[in-house]
Amino acid sequence: MEATVSPTKSGKRARRRPADYIPPSRYTIRGAAGQGDALTRLSFLVLGAGNIARRQIAKGVLFLAVEIAYIAYMAVSGVPALANLVTLGSRTQTKQKIDGYWYYDPGDNSVLLMVYGIAAVFITVLFVVFWSYAVRSAYKAQLLAAETGSAPTFGDDLRNITDRNGQVAFMALPVAGILVFTVLPTLIMMCIAFTNYDSDHVLLFDWVGFKNFGQLFSATGEVNATQFTSVLIWTLVWAFFATFLNFFLGLFLAMVINRKTTRFKGFWRAVFSLSIAVPQFVSLLVINQMLQPEGAINRLLIEWGWIDQALPFFTDTTWARVTVIVVNLWIGIPFTIMQITGILQNIPAEQYEAARLDGANWWQAFTQITMPYLVFVLTPYLITTFTGNVNNFNVIYLLSGGNPTPVGDTAGKTDLLITWLYKLTVDRGDYNLGAVIGIFTFITLAVVSLITYRSSASYKDEGGFR
Repeated sequence: MEATVSPTKSGKRARRRPADYIPPSRYTIRGAAGQGDALTRLSFLVLGAGNIARRQIAKGVLFLAVEIAYIAYMAVSGVPALANLVTLGSRTQTKQKIDGYWYYDPGDNSVLLMVYGIAAVFITVLFVVFWSYAVRSAYKAQLLAAETGSAPTFGDDLRNITDRNGQVAFMALPVAGILVFTVLPTLIMMCIAFTNYDSDHVLLFDWVGFKNFGQLFSATGEVNATQFTSVLIWTLVWAFFATFLNFFLGLFLAMVINRKTTRFKGFWRAVFSLSIAVPQFVSLLVINQMLQPEGAINRLLIEWGWIDQALPFFTDTTWARVTVIVVNLWIGIPFTIMQITGILQNIPAEQYEAARLDGANWWQAFTQITMPYLVFVLTPYLITTFTGNVNNFNVIYLLSGGNPTPVGDTAGKTDLLITWLYKLTVDRGDYNLGAVIGIFTFITLAVVSLITYRSSASYKDEGGFR
């Protein structure tokens, strides 16, 4: 909703706030520190003190219990975990023979020490957020008690969080899941990029700063700038073709099926849906065997006399890259058909009728009605698909395995950043270099996705279709 303007006493026109404008909360930490009474200020140290004093017993006890639990955690585990995060351990594995038996001391495990330390930092950040909420709650109870004679009861808070602020309750669990299962592992991965955690330092490793980043951009070494640039460019090229070829070919087939003159529409849609029902890894492994030099495709072509020698599906760079793109079309087009079919059936028929009355041909109707509507609706889907193709591990690893791979290189000519990361970590044990590549993968996806989405009509005109 656009803001309106009105004249002021000085004759100038001042911009009015929109009707849906939500003013900032008056219950702030600064307000609690500057205008809070003694009980509110006591809540800075003893969470829940101000709430309990104003008969918000349940809420106050909950705040206090969380504070006590945090202090106990930090005293028992948190502080040692933070100390070990700095050093990542120092005790190596040792063994000692006592009474004829060997006793092993496993020493320090830097991975566990890092996880515990980052978890301690993570929990501390969450507690600071919770502390801020508890202090503001005490200040809110003070102001409402002064204005209305009593602070809201626990029942009032429950009704508020399930009614007026119900979105907070519904979003709490998903946000918690994102923090624990996405943000926390990402932080751990980013920290590993600054260590020497590789095949030579499996249990005990140290912080090395930006050394791994320097190796990635060096001119020599098993992992170098030339190799990284090659894999990055191929990843973006692959994601582009895998996304937009699927989209346009799927759009073409969906429109053909959706034509009034096309018979057996349900049958054709069911045929294309069969590839969705078949497990992808099964199809890819079968196709991989069929495209081998001694596979069914080459043998049939030779027997028919069409070729004299096996086609280099996975031994020549160009052939391999074209092969994975074409096979991915067979996998991705059915998904696109299902998406576009539903959207085509929702485009108002009156728009096409009006276009025909105005003398528009099929191409003008497609470019002025169908395509703008599809792009508007499917822009978030295309961005998600592009992101998924950048991280499309299955098609590359199960179909080509990244081949062809030059001798001595750690990445093949069809390897994406995600498959190269897998090979560096699982196959070679170089988790530090894999983490560096993971960071650059995240940066690439974030920049491309944000720029594309913010430039699209789906973002600029969220309120309606153009």
